[in-house]
Amino acid sequence: MTHHILKATKSTVHLGGFSHLLEPALKVDSGDTVDIETYTGYYIHDKAPAEFLTPEFLDICQNLPLERKIAAGPHLLTGPIYVKDAEPGDVLEVKLEAIAPSLPVGFNAIRSGWGALPNQFTQPVLRFLPLDLVNNTAEFPANSGIKIPLKPFFGILGVATPDDSRSSIPPGYYGGNIDNRELQAGSRIFLPIFVPGGLFSLGDGHSAQGDGEVNVTAIETSMNGRIQLTLRKDLHFATPIAETSTDIITMGFAPTLDAALEQALKNMIDFLERFVNLSPEDAYVLCSLAVNFRITQVVNSPNKGVHGLLSKAIFSPEISL
Repeated sequence: MTHHILKATKSTVHLGGFSHLLEPALKVDSGDTVDIETYTGYYIHDKAPAEFLTPEFLDICQNLPLERKIAAGPHLLTGPIYVKDAEPGDVLEVKLEAIAPSLPVGFNAIRSGWGALPNQFTQPVLRFLPLDLVNNTAEFPANSGIKIPLKPFFGILGVATPDDSRSSIPPGYYGGNIDNRELQAGSRIFLPIFVPGGLFSLGDGHSAQGDGEVNVTAIETSMNGRIQLTLRKDLHFATPIAETSTDIITMGFAPTLDAALEQALKNMIDFLERFVNLSPEDAYVLCSLAVNFRITQVVNSPNKGVHGLLSKAIFSPEISL
């Protein structure tokens, strides 16, 4: 096992989406760990306070090569990382060992025409929020006494597909802009692989977010992390699945919440059939009795997200992937 360091530079990040045509920023063996750096705010950097604007970030914003501008999404992603021997049909296990903001400031933005209430909140508003990295809180509004706990995670974790390019805005069967706040340090996400090497990228750091992400952004934060990438040829999934210290998480992505819920539910039933040996009917009943389905996000057009949480503690012995 080898440990790598992947800094975010104009040659190791890409903007706006995923592409199998990108040259890898790093090649690793299964089981390797990576200290990885991400930046956010590519399109708002000229309005940012000084502490947001590191020289490295400005170099990315001003000199990112055209070939690393993949699609129309607003996200800067670090990668892609090529995992040796990964082939279509395999699964990539991404263990999120550590996640922490790299700067003491983040931002939140209301965008015209976006969000859960686009006809009510029509004016764009950009706010920069100081982060108290000692006490792990953010106060909003300023001087209000309302302290939001920081629970950092990466909003985007995904792999490339055979398409020439894919926007970073929606989530899908390849992962992408999942925006699931359960995926904090200590969790694992399992992504199906569609191209040789997998070509995994991540970014879109969030210091805090509510389920739904209703105004279209969280506390968007430049974020550092440590991940372990493990090739799982013993698993076969068609869509992402995750595991925390307490829960198995299935996901659904679709243009409506009803359809996303149906997907997340069917994926949970499939998991219970395959890994707990329940009949489809018993799995369906158990989902009604013991699985908590939550809105992941409603703003990543065209796909909304729903995830189901299955407590591992109800099983003896506990299940794990």
